[in-house]
Amino acid sequence: MVLTLLVFVALLVALRYLPLERILLFYPSHHSPNNSLTPWVKNGEIIGYARKIESPKNVWLMLHGNAGQASDRLYAVPCFSSDDSVFILEYPGYGDRNGIPSKETFNRAAQEAYLFLKETYPHLPVCVVAESIGSGPASSLAGLAQKPDKFVFIVPFDKLSSVGADHFPSILVYLILRSNWDNITALSNYKGPIDIFGAEADTIIPVRHAKALGAALPTAKLTIIEGGHNDWSFEGRVQIRNP
Repeated sequence: MVLTLLVFVALLVALRYLPLERILLFYPSHHSPNNSLTPWVKNGEIIGYARKIESPKNVWLMLHGNAGQASDRLYAVPCFSSDDSVFILEYPGYGDRNGIPSKETFNRAAQEAYLFLKETYPHLPVCVVAESIGSGPASSLAGLAQKPDKFVFIVPFDKLSSVGADHFPSILVYLILRSNWDNITALSNYKGPIDIFGAEADTIIPVRHAKALGAALPTAKLTIIEGGHNDWSFEGRVQIRNP
């Protein structure tokens, strides 16, 4: 009995400290980009990819989902106004960017990228759009002194641990999940406009999480779109605009 208990405790400790979160939560790719997006460079390092235009009306920082890499998101560009510039952040450990994926590294990269855009475009609205897990680091930007002019969240979550509990036993979520973004708390003091798009047939982040996020934020406008988690860019279902 004592031996069984010791083995059980050892397994719990292993679950807590092995890098299982990184294996289960982050799915980076590392292929060479081959499309019309141009490298976005800061201090000699490629930190993402962009669709830049001359004299944009708005500047958008896009934080993508947990799979692939920034250069894969060419499909999102038609969702933006042709009058706006779009900068898609590459996460640490994704594409050719050095680093290890985690809540801390994603939040830090998002903050640095956002402030870089504010510095580069001091007289233009700088807005933030986030897809799926990107809603976590995006929401953290609401805590900055210079807040985004607008947020757009596409297939987002309210709290990541709540999504985890949809797929795994709660004890496993507690033991494995360290990157527990809480978007409701992070956005609670943000007074600007928020658009939220939830997908009615989403089986990865069920639509109730987008609904819960929208219900908790007084300035949020919630739209439910057709399709699943990865279908949002089809058929003009999502239009990313400011205002």
